[in-house]
Amino acid sequence: MKTLTSLALTSDSAALHVLDQRLLPHEERWVVCRDPEHMVELIKTLAVRGAPLIGVAAALALAHHAHQGASVAELRASAARLRSARPTAVNLMAAVDRLLSLTELTPKNVIREAEAFFEEDVASCEALAERGFPLIADGDSILTHCNAGGLVTAGIGTALGVIRRAHERGKRIHVFVDETRPLLQGARITAWELGKLGIAHTLICDNMAGSLMAAGKIQKVFVGADRIAKNGDVANKIGTYGVAVLAHHHRIPFYVVAPRTTFDAGCPTGGEIPIEQRLPDEVRAGKSPSECPVWNPAFDVTPRELITGIVLDDGML
Repeated sequence: MKTLTSLALTSDSAALHVLDQRLLPHEERWVVCRDPEHMVELIKTLAVRGAPLIGVAAALALAHHAHQGASVAELRASAARLRSARPTAVNLMAAVDRLLSLTELTPKNVIREAEAFFEEDVASCEALAERGFPLIADGDSILTHCNAGGLVTAGIGTALGVIRRAHERGKRIHVFVDETRPLLQGARITAWELGKLGIAHTLICDNMAGSLMAAGKIQKVFVGADRIAKNGDVANKIGTYGVAVLAHHHRIPFYVVAPRTTFDAGCPTGGEIPIEQRLPDEVRAGKSPSECPVWNPAFDVTPRELITGIVLDDGML
């Protein structure tokens, strides 16, 4: 097996290691993925997260399973469990289905296809960055929601990759980072990535975005996506829809950045996108009565009418 390395995972003939994103930013701990069942757990608990990355990680988990001598029946059973680990992110299904579509599920074929999936995601991120960064002007202040950087891909990221490329090309930018409740992916992870990249940024509570827009302090919004329906509706981290409504009201361009694997031609509209419901304690967080009812969807759907453009690795909608 090839040695493959990204910000959030490494793979070689010996093992598959993943960065436990639940512990960021205070601890950078790497975990050895034992088998596909362990990867299912890591994905469900958000140790491994982000639509492109969970697809890559699932593919590599199956590749290591094949490398360790799993039978075709065992590979198919593991693939089915991985495929259903998170229902909204279509990249996961695309990765698993791609391996299962191989004419022969030999270890060599599975490993080669999983490695190709990793390398294609790296190239996809580069293409997204190159297509997207011209949308950013020198001096722009940009709002982003959740995390769409190197931690959610095998490459430099999707929305955050575009921002990174603009910074690398000398554009003076400032990023306002939504905290992204209830699990604070923006506060914990996006701020951590921007700090490592040396990009000027300011953390805000989710409910501060409208005030910033009204004050004229935001020129663009860039977010990632977990699934794009055939009509252009987009599912992304909960709270994205609210940001899009605010941006539309204030006439601020709202861009979605995602690889082609996030586009689901079999899903007619956002109304057909399955929305994952997560555990109540993520919202309670020890601050509410244990009997208090909780509604905790992981994602919401932004209708196409609120989206200025969708940057894909092979074009723009």
